[in-house]
Amino acid sequence: MLSPELDLEPIVSSSASRIELWQRLFDAIQPRDVAEIGVWKGEFAKEMLLRCQTISRYYMVDPWTHLPTWNKPFNIDATSFEAVYEEAMSATSFAASKIVVLRGQTCEVIDQIPDGSLDAVYIDGDHTLRGITIDLIKLVPKVKNGGIIGGDDFVATPWQHDVRFEPTLVCPFAVYFAEAMNLPVVAMPHNQFIIRKGNGLSFSFTDMTGAYSDLSLNKIPKGWVREKGDQIS
Repeated sequence: MLSPELDLEPIVSSSASRIELWQRLFDAIQPRDVAEIGVWKGEFAKEMLLRCQTISRYYMVDPWTHLPTWNKPFNIDATSFEAVYEEAMSATSFAASKIVVLRGQTCEVIDQIPDGSLDAVYIDGDHTLRGITIDLIKLVPKVKNGGIIGGDDFVATPWQHDVRFEPTLVCPFAVYFAEAMNLPVVAMPHNQFIIRKGNGLSFSFTDMTGAYSDLSLNKIPKGWVREKGDQIS
């Protein structure tokens, strides 16, 4: 598990959704400075700002624009993205005094967040290998010792959106990143993961779901053909 100070068992067992899960995590750590990477329409930000009264600064990081090199279903046209941006701003307008909007890709805006300033980071952005690599490497230095970094779409198959799209590789990259940084990582229900940053911690991978016994990428999607005439059922 992450550390003696953060007991995930009661948090996970009492959470029926990812929103409840992160609300209870935030209740446990009482964060003041939080960053969300990949805000979309602002649903997650809205719920965290409504439910977690200790938050005093909430960074919303998202380009909200069409990205020519991003092959994922949410890569909509620029006009539609403007509407999504306005929806996110409207959804979180009640907490305008707490919000810092950083509109851009992680590499473009991350230096506006001071190192060692964040209590928690939630990543729900690119999800490709390039995206999760950049997000984790760039965000971990921004987190305080004792803080957490986690996110969404920690799925056991890379073909989350079918084979027409770039693979989703939050899993296993988040695990391998935690191993490289010598930090504990936990797979939680609702396709969530969490890494704890701190001195004196060491790498471990805890699967609280039973869905991640095989982290290899050598999995053939249903319906694919491995060799001519050999269809996978």
